[in-house]
Amino acid sequence: MIRLDMPDSATGPYVSARLAAPPLLRPRGSNHVGMRQFNERVVLQAIRLNGSCPKAELARLTGLTAQTIGMITARLEEDGLLIRHEPVRGRIGQPSIPMALNPDGAFSLGIKIGRRSADLLLVDFTGAVRRREVMPYAFPDAQTLLPAIKKHMTAIQDGLGALALRLVGVGLAAPLNLGGWHRMLGLPPTVLDEWNHIDLCAQVQTFTDAPVRFAKDTSAACVAELVAGRGRDLKSFLYLFVDTFVGGGLVINSHLHSGVHGNAGAVASLPLQVSTGKGLPEQLIAHASLWELEQRYQEQGLDPTAAYDERAMQAPFDVLTSDWIASASLALAQCVVSGTAFLDIDAVVIDGSFTRAMLARLIERTQAALATYDWEGLYPATLVAGSMGSDARALGGALLPLHENFAPDRDIFLKVT
Repeated sequence: MIRLDMPDSATGPYVSARLAAPPLLRPRGSNHVGMRQFNERVVLQAIRLNGSCPKAELARLTGLTAQTIGMITARLEEDGLLIRHEPVRGRIGQPSIPMALNPDGAFSLGIKIGRRSADLLLVDFTGAVRRREVMPYAFPDAQTLLPAIKKHMTAIQDGLGALALRLVGVGLAAPLNLGGWHRMLGLPPTVLDEWNHIDLCAQVQTFTDAPVRFAKDTSAACVAELVAGRGRDLKSFLYLFVDTFVGGGLVINSHLHSGVHGNAGAVASLPLQVSTGKGLPEQLIAHASLWELEQRYQEQGLDPTAAYDERAMQAPFDVLTSDWIASASLALAQCVVSGTAFLDIDAVVIDGSFTRAMLARLIERTQAALATYDWEGLYPATLVAGSMGSDARALGGALLPLHENFAPDRDIFLKVT
């Protein structure tokens, strides 16, 4: 048996999951349990980052002794988290046996609830997507969406069969204020009120025995970039995600920084002008969101959904897209300068729910806009293209439970009981 406790930042009380043998990273003995589990996670992380490795290479990568590596890999193999590959024979000595992550060692489910669609991704222990479910809509209706999510979750868990015991958690990603900016969307305030009275995490928890972890959607996307994307090379960065509404996340010293209210990186609300006391200054959301591009398409009788696919860069959409990029890049540049001034970060990672060609154009124009600012007293941040795309939020949600259960975390010394 194992107790998988969610961190203090999770919504609601701690949740426990009881799994049948073999348990995952089970506590062994009463002495130095935290150190043992930390070293196990270090080994798993080394394999995750470097691919299959023989024990000698693992010892070199982790700084642990060969004897310690031997004991750790034996335990992890016994737990079903590692598997052996075919021996690699060299010119001299005994053949080396690479150890690799067992794809069936653990599973996690990511759920993204957005303003345009909901996505469910089942990922295995290597982070590969095993199953995907997509539910598009004009705007989420709770009375319809939640039963649909339950149906898909049940099908996904049933599809795992006996491996369902290795589902370590569900990561739920959604805007903190899903009903926010309803006037911009042309929706009645009753829609806002409905979502304000729903505890999404508690609702989804009723659909599964696995612990459910909630994160702001753009923070979840930031986790995906941190764990599986450019975050492997960047220590501290501001993350900007351009979707129906623009949002963001923040990584400091290779850790996601959520803030007091879980809303760090809430760039959508960043004012773009100094207040004159006469009316409210425009926010970043009004200029750097795909919603604004959708409106430009609709005004010309074009399909607004083209903003999210390759048509955006083709005629007759391309002219309108170029105009939007010119406006959005200026707004994003101001956000980058402001973020750099406050955070002194290595880089700003920009991603979004559009094509890679459109992302490259947006970053190019934003870089040009940055050259029009006075950088005296600041260290300019590097603009970096994100690598996750439209899957970022759901994938980040799915990676949250895996990251929390298996990635190195020095706090484990205090958490283990």
